Amino acid sequence: MPFEPAEMESLTLTVDRKIAHVELNRPDKRNAMNRAFWDDLPRLMDALSERSDVRAVVISGRGAMFTAGLDLTMAQEFVAPADADPGRVREKLRRTILAMQDTFTAIERCRVPVIAAIHGGCLGGGVDLVTACDLRFAAADAYFTIQEINIAMVADVGTLQRAPHLLPHGVLRELAYTGRPMTADEAAGYGFVNAVLPDREATLDRAFETAHTIAAKSPLAVTGTKQVINHARDHNVADGLDYVATWNAGLLMNGDLMKGMSAALSKSPAAYDDLAD
Repeated sequence: MPFEPAEMESLTLTVDRKIAHVELNRPDKRNAMNRAFWDDLPRLMDALSERSDVRAVVISGRGAMFTAGLDLTMAQEFVAPADADPGRVREKLRRTILAMQDTFTAIERCRVPVIAAIHGGCLGGGVDLVTACDLRFAAADAYFTIQEINIAMVADVGTLQRAPHLLPHGVLRELAYTGRPMTADEAAGYGFVNAVLPDREATLDRAFETAHTIAAKSPLAVTGTKQVINHARDHNVADGLDYVATWNAGLLMNGDLMKGMSAALSKSPAAYDDLAD
């Protein structure tokens, strides 16, 4: 059945001037990621990726913090009956983990850039979420904790795969082995966040300012740039060069290129058409 964002339990969505704003909306539970979150976020990101009126996405959290990560009330979903067949239990658990991984992979495969605006705590699954985003802006009170080690488990939905591209390996290993928090200033020093702002409001302002700057560019060029960067991260240089050559051979000759060149020559802004739904 069609996905209806208005029916989401743990997220809210607003779209204004080509920018989608997704808010984690369980402030009384520190925006802990319950079953509804894991079901709704990938469906929402896939839906936003198909919308022609969206050129960038901002993700933020309501209340005192970005997110406390996994809602531990979900732990009962991972406990099997005593008489269950171990092989079948483990096969089901594997499928569950893969589905949870896809919740954040949906952010990467979204054809438009996704910007995280982080304040307060960003724990566990929150780190998985923001490492899948294209950009990260943090309030001065933000901190990041790979929380899984503190509850005796291996982080398994994205942090240990994406963070090595965002943090020095020694730092990542320290955070993953010790579960200590990384402050916003420390994160900025490593380049993990793009900037640190005074508070939540300033962080959102910066995120939306950046989103609107992106939205003014050719959406065809922006989505191509995202695809090429993601491909380059996961392949060697030769493969990356071949991929971008193929991409531009197929898409470079388009109306946006002519508009962009004319705008640059006349020193005036270009008006680009939306992508197709």
